[in-house]
Amino acid sequence: MKARVTDARRAAVIGKPIAHSLSPLLHRAAYAQLGLTDWTYDRFELDEDALPGFLAELGEEWAGLSVTMPLKRAVIPLLDRISETAASVDAVNTVVFAEGGCRLGDNTDIPGMVAALQERGIEQVDSAAILGAGATASSALAALSRICVGEVVVYVRNAARAAEMRQWGERLGIDVRVTDWADVAESLNFPLVIATTPAGAIDMLAASVPDRPGVLFDVLYDPWPTPLSARWSMHGGAVLGGLDLLVHQAVLQVERMTGSAVPVEVFREVGEAALAR
Repeated sequence: MKARVTDARRAAVIGKPIAHSLSPLLHRAAYAQLGLTDWTYDRFELDEDALPGFLAELGEEWAGLSVTMPLKRAVIPLLDRISETAASVDAVNTVVFAEGGCRLGDNTDIPGMVAALQERGIEQVDSAAILGAGATASSALAALSRICVGEVVVYVRNAARAAEMRQWGERLGIDVRVTDWADVAESLNFPLVIATTPAGAIDMLAASVPDRPGVLFDVLYDPWPTPLSARWSMHGGAVLGGLDLLVHQAVLQVERMTGSAVPVEVFREVGEAALAR
């Protein structure tokens, strides 16, 4: 459905590094779909030190921000209010500027991940594994708290992160067991595996994919496919990638910033074309 053309508004993605982000392409495609010809979407590379000054300079024309690492937690003290979803993992990836300049923080990664899984028919799982323990891992844990009825096993590299993931589990009310990274190959036998690690970190697991794997959700989208996701597909397992997460969370971001919904297919078509190039 076409939205009413409005006065000029601005939005952007912020973080560091930011040059690789597909968010400008996705959001601009959404604006075109909605007929928001006066809306613009840019990118700004910022670290934690530069963030307060950047926010202080934003005028009334700003509608919202997409927030990436390393700013997802750093932005919270600078906001007026955050949603329960964002508070559940102390991570904001969306800022909406409401009337009067009120800064509202939200997290669309969590419902976006759930929506991506549901699109593939995955409504509930008996157990799951998470590889890694960073901000994306905490969002994955929050997503699993909505669909996993049993244990979630998290594979981590250091004790500090292990303690943090246990705390997230208690906070989210989900059964979490933290395991040493040395045993990470065991994770491939779970019905759902969510990989939140940087590029190359789990390439060695490709040789250990079981004959009948379950579902792999690897949050990377560039490079794609990863060695693990390629081998997983060869063995007949279902694979979701970072683009699936990106497009579903972008659907929610655009809706929060503009008040209008855009079909996920619009975002996916643009994202796939960009990655193909």
